[in-house]
Amino acid sequence: MDLLELRDQIDGIDTQIVDLYERRMEICKQVAEYKISTGKKVFDKQREMEKLAKVKSLTHNEFNSHGIEELFEQIMSMSRKLQYRLLAENGSLGKLPFIGVDELETQKARVVFQGAEGAYSQAAMMQFFGDQVRSFHVDSFRDAMSAIDEGSADFAVLPIENSTAGNINEIFDLLQEYENYIVGEQIIKIEHCLMGIPGTKMEDIKTVYSHPQSLMQSAKYLGNHDWQQISMQNNAFAAQKVAKKQDKSCAAVAGAHAAAIYGLEILEKGINDSGSNSTRFIIVTNQKIFRKDAKKITICFELPHESGSLYHMLSHFIYNNLNMTKIESRPIEDRDWEYRFFIEFDGNLADSAVKNALRGLRDEARNMKILGNY
Repeated sequence: MDLLELRDQIDGIDTQIVDLYERRMEICKQVAEYKISTGKKVFDKQREMEKLAKVKSLTHNEFNSHGIEELFEQIMSMSRKLQYRLLAENGSLGKLPFIGVDELETQKARVVFQGAEGAYSQAAMMQFFGDQVRSFHVDSFRDAMSAIDEGSADFAVLPIENSTAGNINEIFDLLQEYENYIVGEQIIKIEHCLMGIPGTKMEDIKTVYSHPQSLMQSAKYLGNHDWQQISMQNNAFAAQKVAKKQDKSCAAVAGAHAAAIYGLEILEKGINDSGSNSTRFIIVTNQKIFRKDAKKITICFELPHESGSLYHMLSHFIYNNLNMTKIESRPIEDRDWEYRFFIEFDGNLADSAVKNALRGLRDEARNMKILGNY
């Protein structure tokens, strides 16, 4: 046979496959109707494992066995997604435990941020809540999460990502640990300034204090000077330390906001290496609420340590035409080589496509948690 004849035969077989696929999906609709009437779950892992073993046994070599397994995994995955969609259209998926609100109640809110007066977190808080916000600060991110968890604060402002230094992994871990939820975000431009007590000259400086990330982000500038660099827990703490020492040999790298608060003189502005350096802050509360005009969702889930498990989870976003904007992984404590995945995607919890995807993820992943819609 020549190539054209072989391709004609393949085309004929493909036509049969399409016909059989559509007949199978039609029966799946009837299965969905049965599950709607009985309340039975869509995902039956034991049934699918038995089905895969059966179809693999019908093949005649190992290569085909692997191929059939992959093919039927996809077919069954599409079947589940169709059933989830039909359940959603029938109103049988149930309501998500989040309440949509027109606006966040911020007027009399008490807000906590990590660091000291003058921290970038405080600047982000004031941009989001306004200059007259009632606020207090704590030493650690965990303290901030605890404050809203126990009700001493209504909202917390936490940095989650820097455009040059990357993610703040501790925040991801705390979001999974606490029953607190993201309801907003604020992005601020980071401009590191070199500052000292009034009257300080560049030649006076011997020691510079700052957060290790700020020192790293200003490495080129600082590398041109023979100064000792000392890491601090927070930029604002560094500015506070220099103000208290009243020593012209000491300087801090922090934001202009900190210089104004502690009465320091800015010796040089914009010393960070990248002019496009920004930090994204999240606004967190202990209430399961979301603004009705929210456009971004963050979730996390765990996966079995099996080949293709992440691929199958991500297929829920593709099937429901949802745009995934970020994925991160964090190791799960006390479980070697197992990971928790954090995903951001565009959408609103009231959208049917979002509900469909989340239901599929909840059934098929381990410990799926909605971290917020904002």
